[in-house]
Amino acid sequence: MTTPTAEPSDPFGTARLREATLRSWRDSPTRLTEDTNVERDLRVGAYRDRLFVELAQNAADAAMAAGKPGRVKASLVDSELRFANTGAPLDARGVASLASLRASGKTGDTVGRFGVGFAAVRTVSDEPCVVSVTGGVRFSAERTRQAVGTGGDVPVLRLPWPAPADVPAGFDTEVRLLLRDGVDGRALLGELARDVADLLLALPWLGEFDVDGRVWTRDTDGDLVAIRGPEGETRWLIHRGDVVWAVPVGADGTPKPLEEDVLHAPTPTDDGLSLPARLLASVPVEPSRRRALPGSELVKALEAAAEEYVGLVRSLPAEHRFALVPVPGFPKSTVDAQLRDAVLEVLSGQPWLSTRDGNEVSGRQGRVLDVDVPGLSALLADLVPGLLEGPAQVLKAVAVQVIGIEEVLETLTGVTRDPGWWQEVYAALSIAVESHVLAVERLDGLPVPLSDGRTLPGARGCLLVEGSAELLDLLSDVDIPGLRLVHPAASHPLLERLGAKHADARELLNADQLRDAVERSVEDVRSGLDGTTLAGAVLRLIADCGDDAPRWVGALALPGTDTWRRADELVLPASPLLDIFDEEVFEEDGAMDVLDEDFAEDWPPSTLVAAGVLDSFALVVDDEPHEPDHDLPDEDSWWESLPEPPSTLVAIRDLDLVADDAWPAAVKLLAARPETWHALRAPHGHAAWWIAQYAVLGGAAPNEWRLPGADLAGLFDEVPDVGLGEDLLRIAGVRADLRLSGVDEVRDLLDRLADPDRVISPGLATRAYDAVVESGMDPGVPRAIRAADGSVVDDALVLDVPWVAGALDPDRYVVAPEEPERLADLLDLPLASTEEARVVSEGEYAPWAELPALKLVADQLGIRLPDGGVLVHDPLTVRIQDAEHDVQWWSDDRLHAADTSEGLARAFAWAAGRWPDRHLITALLDDPSPRTLLA
Repeated sequence: MTTPTAEPSDPFGTARLREATLRSWRDSPTRLTEDTNVERDLRVGAYRDRLFVELAQNAADAAMAAGKPGRVKASLVDSELRFANTGAPLDARGVASLASLRASGKTGDTVGRFGVGFAAVRTVSDEPCVVSVTGGVRFSAERTRQAVGTGGDVPVLRLPWPAPADVPAGFDTEVRLLLRDGVDGRALLGELARDVADLLLALPWLGEFDVDGRVWTRDTDGDLVAIRGPEGETRWLIHRGDVVWAVPVGADGTPKPLEEDVLHAPTPTDDGLSLPARLLASVPVEPSRRRALPGSELVKALEAAAEEYVGLVRSLPAEHRFALVPVPGFPKSTVDAQLRDAVLEVLSGQPWLSTRDGNEVSGRQGRVLDVDVPGLSALLADLVPGLLEGPAQVLKAVAVQVIGIEEVLETLTGVTRDPGWWQEVYAALSIAVESHVLAVERLDGLPVPLSDGRTLPGARGCLLVEGSAELLDLLSDVDIPGLRLVHPAASHPLLERLGAKHADARELLNADQLRDAVERSVEDVRSGLDGTTLAGAVLRLIADCGDDAPRWVGALALPGTDTWRRADELVLPASPLLDIFDEEVFEEDGAMDVLDEDFAEDWPPSTLVAAGVLDSFALVVDDEPHEPDHDLPDEDSWWESLPEPPSTLVAIRDLDLVADDAWPAAVKLLAARPETWHALRAPHGHAAWWIAQYAVLGGAAPNEWRLPGADLAGLFDEVPDVGLGEDLLRIAGVRADLRLSGVDEVRDLLDRLADPDRVISPGLATRAYDAVVESGMDPGVPRAIRAADGSVVDDALVLDVPWVAGALDPDRYVVAPEEPERLADLLDLPLASTEEARVVSEGEYAPWAELPALKLVADQLGIRLPDGGVLVHDPLTVRIQDAEHDVQWWSDDRLHAADTSEGLARAFAWAAGRWPDRHLITALLDDPSPRTLLA
């Protein structure tokens, strides 16, 4: 800032003040040294980081003096920090205070209007200036040195000079600080921005604070103070008495306790506090204003502040007051220890804890559970006098008596209350359990109201019922030993954690006690007990489960035409099974009965079917079958027919009850339902296996017939017209191929092959024997054999090598392209390769490489010539079965061939591993032209 060439007017008499100070320094040379040292101590010690606190205090005093909330603006102009405010302007008394290191101009309730704290400006500036609408003053280190005629350090704030009164528009006073080299003005404004909210709270006469364009405001609404700034709003709940207590609150008034703070007197000191609220109090402080001044006066001030603390606590809603109880911990300072002890003593002795009847008690008068269970104290108010709802560990600090949850359970034992009241108790306890503040084991013995009106201790073994009102009425009339049903109005998940079992309709159906009652229900009815209530309750459970039920409900006793029977032994009155099952099934001692018509009208058919009553064929399902124990017809035989035990079982019940003449209708019924249709189509399933063998179509089992288009003529007759389409015939087991599903079918096929009255083509006979081998079963030796020419013979060879076929007639061997050894074993026949035979003609050895015609063929086919050669005969004669035969080729220890195209081709194809190409090789030997190969 440039020094003006002419001095401005001097309304505050700065010349007189300077002269008086200079005279004192001349009269007492040590005074200059003392003033220099005092200012240095203030600059580098007490006020080293209190610049904005002191300036804000001055602004607040000015606003209070003017009787109107003040506005402050801090800015940086070039290298000059400026701090403008509204309120009472600078006056002569204020200037005198500014120029005195040992005097203050504050009066009344001011917190330091231009007092010693103004020395804080010296931490950043050697040229401070204060301008106001009434005039201005400037201080200067350089001019002070000139005035005293010395160099070095001087007391800058002792000699004021007048300054122009050029205050910014809208403001009354402005402090201007030309910053020393090395002082970062932007950093200073950043520090101020961080502290503005706290300054506005501590200084109620400040209403607005502008820091370099960023604005904070302070609004008061009763006990609420809102500090709004660029980053949002902070709300404080205030209690004013001899001191001010303040705690941050949310928009809904919920307190946000402080974790640590400092004593404000009323601006911040260095005395740390750990209380949840901020204290702003006029306590005695050291001259530096950094710490409280120890002594009896401080003790009295802190005790008075503690008495006021309960007022802040009571200004909060009852449920939030616990947040202001000081938490245990090491004190942050001596002041903190004294104040915290005083606050706890006040909270222990004065009423502030709300009871359910609207009264308030002190800490010593209250009782609290050893675990925090919100809502429980309200429910127990008339059972446990003085019981509070709140955190036990917090309330212990204010002398509240802590009682255990076990003591509460003892009080509840024998208490009669509405079930809805118990449900509220469980809900409150459940929150504590879920939040892990209460171990669920501590609630053993918690009383539980039952549907029958009793209240018994302990939830273990109880059932939590959920369902329709009709269901609950039915269950209340059923005597099921061991079934303890919790009253629905008291039902809560906590009881499940305490050992009760969840029992909606589906869970109740799985209760062991109910299952036991159902399984003995027929016996009970026949012993004279009434089965109506149990039947109604179980059927209602099934209906509430969406007609889904476990399989064991089929044991439920229901009324038939003459007597009560198991549900799965009854048929609906309108079921098509009545026309499909044999009449004997429904006789007095038959396997089935018909459900009573009047009873059937009371329930939807779907519910009755879910209970096991038959409307159509029923399924037998087992996801993990271990043995054939499912009461299926001929189940043992089916199980043994499988290549390996089934991993799952989906079968159809009661197939053996179908009348012989009703099988076409039965098959149609089975195909009409997806469930039974799926069971029919299950691979290796029992249903298809049994129907194919034991059902009756046209007077015979389905597997004794063939489909019209099946290439099985001669072995099986075409199925007659029984009113079923080909798909249903195929599903029923009518043959489309030679697949065999059991040893009986294998034995039947061998018997058909041995029947001389059947005309069977050689190819079909060969495929039939392959099917026998592929079945892997051992049906026993057949009575006769079907030879390669289709004739029936008593003895034959099983052809396992091709050359023997050229020496024997087709009625002397059986063709087996696959596993001839297995077929020979099944038919108890010798293999052709074991038959005694020898070559009786002489042959000439010829290496393959020396047979030009074969070399040409090999080249055409891309075949590598095999090693070795062949014995060529003309003719080739073999003796077998006591007769000699001319053949085209033979193999013993060596390879033989007749000197013909056919003989050489077969021998070559065998040696080259190209047996399927033997006929092509023969043709190429006769005509090696490309046309033969390509045609």
